[in-house]
Amino acid sequence: MKIEGAWAWIFLAMAILFELSGTVSMKISHGFTRLWPSLLMFLFYGISFTSLNYALTSIKVGVAYAIWSGAGIILISLVGVVYFEEKMSLSSLLWVLVIVAGIIGLNISAKTH
Repeated sequence: MKIEGAWAWIFLAMAILFELSGTVSMKISHGFTRLWPSLLMFLFYGISFTSLNYALTSIKVGVAYAIWSGAGIILISLVGVVYFEEKMSLSSLLWVLVIVAGIIGLNISAKTH
């Protein structure tokens, strides 16, 4: 089944959000010592990969994967700072901004091909 147009991007957004949820669940599972976060981690990653699979029917794999992984890095960094009270150095912030620039550049270049 090929996902067309905006639906592919919706599936990619879902893949990103569920990957974020899976990573947060992994963090709060404390190495599989907590049952529900551990189970949710597998569920969220399963939904994420399934959504990414559907997105790849219309979006180039290099573009989709770069956006999926880059957005995941950005979002989990924000969650780490806000929710888990992790510190982010200025240099780390600058490198995250480089990732943002790369995502924007890939998205722009994908639309011109």
